[in-house]
Amino acid sequence: MTPISQEFAPPFKLIAPFFIIGAIFYVLSSLFIFSFDAESLSFLDPHVISFVHLFLLGFVMMVIFGAMAQLVPVVLEVGHFGVELFYAIWPLLLLGTLLMFFGFLYSGALLPYGGVVVLISMMIFVGEIFLTINKVKKFNVVMSSVLLSNTFLFFGVIFGLVMALGYAGTIAVDIHALLKGHVYLVIGGYISITLMGLSVVLLPMFGLSHGFSLKPLHRALYLMSSSVVLVVLASLFDIQVLEYIGYALSVLSLFIYFYQAYTIYRTRARKENDIYAKSLTFAYIALVASLVLGSLSLFIEYEPLLLSAAWLMFFGFFGFAITGHIYKIIPFLVWFERFAPLVGKQKVPMLVDMLPEKSSDAQFVFSSIGVVLVAFAILTQNSEFINAGASFLFVGGIALFRSVLYMINYK
Repeated sequence: MTPISQEFAPPFKLIAPFFIIGAIFYVLSSLFIFSFDAESLSFLDPHVISFVHLFLLGFVMMVIFGAMAQLVPVVLEVGHFGVELFYAIWPLLLLGTLLMFFGFLYSGALLPYGGVVVLISMMIFVGEIFLTINKVKKFNVVMSSVLLSNTFLFFGVIFGLVMALGYAGTIAVDIHALLKGHVYLVIGGYISITLMGLSVVLLPMFGLSHGFSLKPLHRALYLMSSSVVLVVLASLFDIQVLEYIGYALSVLSLFIYFYQAYTIYRTRARKENDIYAKSLTFAYIALVASLVLGSLSLFIEYEPLLLSAAWLMFFGFFGFAITGHIYKIIPFLVWFERFAPLVGKQKVPMLVDMLPEKSSDAQFVFSSIGVVLVAFAILTQNSEFINAGASFLFVGGIALFRSVLYMINYK
């Protein structure tokens, strides 16, 4: 189990806005699904592009940045280079996300502004993380994953800005040629590698797992990094064989990572089936289903197959992996800052006491049903199921927002 030290943790007031805003964007993303027309969905649909940026930037990136602000220094066991910079990151990311969302949906003229603001926020984040990593004397696999993921994020944001300028007509650029590289740099290179690296810290810590090998993670990181590089090269130079090799390597990487997560789960000492365990179970089921559908789409020319695979990866795997960890991370951070100094002086709550059981269970039930319904709707091109799934997801999102506020304000 990777050692964790709270000595270098930043103040929780720095982290809280990331989680609150992330929960709000989860609700907004759920509401926006009502605008989908299942019969005409495609990756080039402005509604789909707007939704992807709303969910990935507003929820996934916002929460990951907040979690990384807390976890990077305690895992690396060094202080942040400039922790105050995080006070600028969330307002910029919030503004940039909204500008890009409305730009894709209503006015392409907003895209360059949104792209630049997102670029600034992410460059501040990446620069701060790189400068923090520079203080580390000895690297391990978790530190390597942080370095890799942020390197891919840097290039992914550059690709995205160039595409936004092209989409707005500011510059002449082949958007389709850059699209796959941009998607793989951000989703495969940053989000997937970040989740891989940090999960081998968080899964053992929350499950009290010991005695497992990290060799599968080494292989998964190597394969995912290779796949991202190959897809980017294929995107730039139009070499289709590299593209398919990259896809195959990324699928293999995620299956190996799934095996790594299973070995950690199998060796855990803490066996309770709490909201964290249930959320991760659903997340990994969604991951496997996404990989199966994505693999089938390579042989069957039916775009809803790939769309449903992407949906299960986004709202199923990323969504539940992140919400599951929210229910562990926020109580832990609040307890350490608010109640740890009182230990031995007065009665203090346990972490489980800080978890809102009813709203967290409601979030899990409604969101999981919603994910399944929308996946089925995309596969069958049925708009009624889209609306039904969006309704469940919206209720789940409200429950998540309530849970986040409850945990942050627990006294």
